[in-house]
Amino acid sequence: MAGNSQRRGAIRKGGTKKGQVVGSGGQRRRGLEARGATPKAEDRPYHPAARRARAAAKAADPRGGGRRPAAGRKAEDGPEMVLGRNPVVECLRAGVPATALYVALGAESDERLKEAVQRSAEMGISILEVSRSELDRLSANGMHQGIGLQVPPYRYAHPDDLLARAAENHERPLLVALDNISDPRNLGAVIRSVAAFGGHGVVIPQRRSASVTAVAWRTSAGAAARLPVARATNLTRTLKDWQSRGVRVVGLDAGGDTNLDDFDGTDPVVVVVGSEGKGLSRLVRETCDAVLSIPMAGDVESLNASVAAGVVLADIARQRRV
Repeated sequence: MAGNSQRRGAIRKGGTKKGQVVGSGGQRRRGLEARGATPKAEDRPYHPAARRARAAAKAADPRGGGRRPAAGRKAEDGPEMVLGRNPVVECLRAGVPATALYVALGAESDERLKEAVQRSAEMGISILEVSRSELDRLSANGMHQGIGLQVPPYRYAHPDDLLARAAENHERPLLVALDNISDPRNLGAVIRSVAAFGGHGVVIPQRRSASVTAVAWRTSAGAAARLPVARATNLTRTLKDWQSRGVRVVGLDAGGDTNLDDFDGTDPVVVVVGSEGKGLSRLVRETCDAVLSIPMAGDVESLNASVAAGVVLADIARQRRV
């Protein structure tokens, strides 16, 4: 009851009752005081602009900071991380132009790790020791075995550069165009075949196509460093432009109208290779001057795209040597 604290013998404990209060004690006045200028959107942690700024800063981190794309994918035109001891060693053996080798502190040493470090040192690649948690962050899935190799984005040539390369060497152009090829291993194998049989370059569409990733580098066995790969904004338009310059456009298809045995490959030529499933797209097929088929024995209906390209390129190289 009110007033019991004043009765005789009662002891009031400090802080148990605040007693009668007059006014707000200045709480409202302090609540109305100015807190300064409103922070910029980028400085407010939960604002969308702040999240975008953090993402941009991570993307610009030369050490590849930030969340990595899902396994097997990479940011468009951005550096790529090759993870795992075998893939890293294979890339270094193939001469992939890497920029940094990441090694986790305390990683168990073996022959592959030693070779990766030795080759990186010989190639002048930066060797960075990082914590395992940092390497986990760079790899997103943690499947790195204590090692990762950073590969810069590939520098694509312009389609016109491929014809210019043949002209500089005073040779008849021999080019390969890939249509609907989505497997980077096929792309790497084609690059290797073109380099082996004296071709002057490969052109791929800018969209819906495999790009020159570390997988393609590795499959090409380093040929991607010696042979230019161009990107065409519109493959059909590029092929028509080459036709106007005297280059014959020849497609590859199991149901082609021209047998490879009857084909004259001594003229300037671009061989267009389609995917195993879809084959040549309609517009590209209509652009071709001829569609080749490879004679085969037995019940095999078709060859892998890169194998078919290698067979045709080998035959053309044979004709040009005669």
